[in-house]
Amino acid sequence: MTTSESGVHPRFAEALAELGLDDVTPRVRRFPDATRTAAEAAAAVGCELSQICKSLIFAADGVPVLVLMDGASRVDLERVREELGAEKVTRAKADVVREATGYAIGGVPPFGHRTKTRVLADRSLLDHDLVWAAAGTPYTVFPMEPKTLVAHAGGTLVDVREQPV
Repeated sequence: MTTSESGVHPRFAEALAELGLDDVTPRVRRFPDATRTAAEAAAAVGCELSQICKSLIFAADGVPVLVLMDGASRVDLERVREELGAEKVTRAKADVVREATGYAIGGVPPFGHRTKTRVLADRSLLDHDLVWAAAGTPYTVFPMEPKTLVAHAGGTLVDVREQPV
């Protein structure tokens, strides 16, 4: 299956090849409707919302940081700030996301970005044997074992999800 047939973004396909993950491309699932949100992706795949791995870009004192979070949870910005020792953490604007990663919001994969960023991965991802993440477009996702995904992303395991009040 070629990159264009699978729907994998060319930059992400290159990253998979560089990481020796050529076996991932045939497992990419392409959908006719967008899977921009975790809920859309979970519905399309037919999995639990928490099995979706969201790749979210934040700005920590103006520097892009990638946070990998399960689809059912929200990121606690204060916990991210504390983890990074930053003064201020905000959600990055769309142009910053595209500049840092090379991908549009809704299609950002957990690795294969244009620039190297610090990566925080919430431990909640490890609650599953398999998670699904974006494959570089808002229409494609791929499955991977969470520990493998975090390792290839260069992520540090942390607890940064919002806690119920």
